[in-house]
Amino acid sequence: MDIVNLHIQNDKKSDFSRVYSIYFPKLVRFAREFVLSTEDAENIIQDIFIYLWERQELLNTLTNLNAFLFTLVKNKCIDQLRQQKLLERRKEEFKTVFDKEIQLKIYALQQFDENALSNEDIEIILNNAINSLPEKCREIFILSRMEGLKNREIAEKLNISTKTVENQMTTAIRKLRVELKDYLPLFIFII
Repeated sequence: MDIVNLHIQNDKKSDFSRVYSIYFPKLVRFAREFVLSTEDAENIIQDIFIYLWERQELLNTLTNLNAFLFTLVKNKCIDQLRQQKLLERRKEEFKTVFDKEIQLKIYALQQFDENALSNEDIEIILNNAINSLPEKCREIFILSRMEGLKNREIAEKLNISTKTVENQMTTAIRKLRVELKDYLPLFIFII
């Protein structure tokens, strides 16, 4: 590398350092107003400066660096807030499902009378519920819960993907929980 190229490269680094030292605190304060967390604001700004570092030639071509940087921050903040909103929505959905599951368990325990059913009655109820499953779903459930095979083993045996096995097991458990809701304490070990 010759002296001229080294001097140009050093100028680019000093330009970047100058932009970083001037704008970093301003941009963090701006972002913090919207994302509310100093850590999140700093991460956003760090991402922007990594972007700039990888594209240092931009610094020389921009006519309004201030507007460019604040636009980048604005867009990153919007992305961050959308991501947080999506995460909160998913947490709410999970909480709703969890609450329903707890209510179902409470109901099943309140309705449970261990003396009301004989072993034969329990076996008939369970067999009827399992037989009500779709054919492939039933087959996978029996291999998993009754024969004790792992998902990978079931997938190999049936020549299907493990994802298909997981999906079918999820379907089977969901349907059996509905079917056996009044008898859930008896069958909790199976489903």
